[in-house]
Amino acid sequence: MIELDGITKVYRTGSQSLEALRGISLGIGKGEFVSIMGPSGSGKSTLMNIVGCLDTPTSGSYVLDGDKVAGLTFDELAAVRGRKIGFVFQNFNLLPYATAWENIELPLLFDGKNGRRRRERVSELLNAVGLYDWRDHRPTELSGGQQQRIALARALANDPPILLADEPTGNLDSRSGEEIMAILIDLWRGGRTIVMVTHNDHIAARSERVIRLFDGQVVD
Repeated sequence: MIELDGITKVYRTGSQSLEALRGISLGIGKGEFVSIMGPSGSGKSTLMNIVGCLDTPTSGSYVLDGDKVAGLTFDELAAVRGRKIGFVFQNFNLLPYATAWENIELPLLFDGKNGRRRRERVSELLNAVGLYDWRDHRPTELSGGQQQRIALARALANDPPILLADEPTGNLDSRSGEEIMAILIDLWRGGRTIVMVTHNDHIAARSERVIRLFDGQVVD
């Protein structure tokens, strides 16, 4: 599903350069649940941005679900993201003045779904995360765990085959974190490919495989 070969990323500012990724080569199979771990500055976020088609590598090859994406333009990358990738972030990234319903509906609007299909899909997702009765509430009226469940529902709106989760339990209490992990595990068991960044060894142990980064390289 995800094939990286010799991926590098160099950031340049004037005469200075920072090599964030140094020859990353790895593969993630369809339906795998993989955790990425490493200390701050190890390249986790840079790697996730490239895997998620939010950024492009300086060099190397990236094949996503059979498509070569390393050389695509930003508009082309956006089209790939819309079809194939859902994102979940540590800080939820919900629109603060939109309701839970409206936050989930947004990707469907961008994708051009008609009103009836949007209503059916949003209802389905709200029921799936157990928050249909909270559909008219704004993020400030929801707990952290509820916000993350809405964010998960939004990430799944267009039914992407890949879910990228960046510290999805990082801002949650242990009970809410377990609820989010239970949803992720159900999605994985349903055939979804999940790549998750985490600093928590207990959380990482719930995935199939752990990839450890250090100084921009895979070390384990």
